[in-house]
Amino acid sequence: MGILISLLVLSGLIFFHELGHYLAARLIGVYVEVFSIGFGKRLFTFRKFDTEWSISAIPLGGYVRMKGQDDSDPTKTSNDTDSYTTKTPIQKIFILLAGPAFNFIMAFMLYFTIALGEPPILSPVIGSVLKDSPAEIAGLDANDTIVSINEVKVDTWQKMAKFITEAEGDLHFGILRNGNFESKVLSPKLLETKNMFGESVQKKMIGISAAGVTHPLKLGLKSSFSYAWNKTIFASTMIFVGVEKLITGDVPAKELGGVISIVKLTSDASEQGWMSVLFFAALISVNLGVLNLLPIPALDGGHIMFNLYELIARRAPSQAVMMKFTIAGWVLLFGLMGLGLFNDINRLVG
Repeated sequence: MGILISLLVLSGLIFFHELGHYLAARLIGVYVEVFSIGFGKRLFTFRKFDTEWSISAIPLGGYVRMKGQDDSDPTKTSNDTDSYTTKTPIQKIFILLAGPAFNFIMAFMLYFTIALGEPPILSPVIGSVLKDSPAEIAGLDANDTIVSINEVKVDTWQKMAKFITEAEGDLHFGILRNGNFESKVLSPKLLETKNMFGESVQKKMIGISAAGVTHPLKLGLKSSFSYAWNKTIFASTMIFVGVEKLITGDVPAKELGGVISIVKLTSDASEQGWMSVLFFAALISVNLGVLNLLPIPALDGGHIMFNLYELIARRAPSQAVMMKFTIAGWVLLFGLMGLGLFNDINRLVG
């Protein structure tokens, strides 16, 4: 069941990405020949809106084939008025950007749905206290609930952590212990820890861990929009930074995951309930949007790069150059997919 949900989520996100290309192309007046979810042998096909719609055997992607545009052979063109080839660079870039844009829109919609469903959020309840830490010295203990810092109400672990990392000098903690209110004064200490990318960083901490207690986050309509916007921006930034760190070598290549990781993680999320599935689907959607914007030929970002060149140089790249870059792009793309698959298998074996 988990694998089926994974494939449905992945196919749905790919459909929404390709729908962005499809709608933008039709808006510009480009004839769309094929809209396919998956690659390889077509399992199911029908014709509607003058386009052939297909579901293919390998559900690891999808494509919209427009008249005069073919990723497998960039030299194939058409001079008809409803051809992709005859459109201006700005119009082509609009079509190309629409796919990733729809992924970000989908992520926003998923996060907004999550916000309306009152997602669980970590409460500021202490699970354990590190020996000789500022928290232990100040007298904080396991199961204490932090209710305020410097007389400002604290209702989530995230808000409390933000106070600590941005602290200048002493902090006045208000805590609940066995139903009684107590005050504690402590000063955060700069300690070494690991960030989300596994890198060692210096961060102000007080030496406590969370008890894992959660409570529903109740948001109004306006707050739900803010929640969805902030989550989409955070996820996008995180993935952009992660890609940058992979390229620079700050994050080892063994951390790269492939389709097996996506299916497994989505399957695991499905066991935790619908909200976990939506969270992970939103993250995958942002991932698809970001990765498709990379300047790799065969991806949307690579085509955007060619069109930006044409816009600036006032001439299109030669067909020979286009072909060489496209072949190089496919080699790089399949290489990354192979590395992700190799890492996935290693994790399963390990």
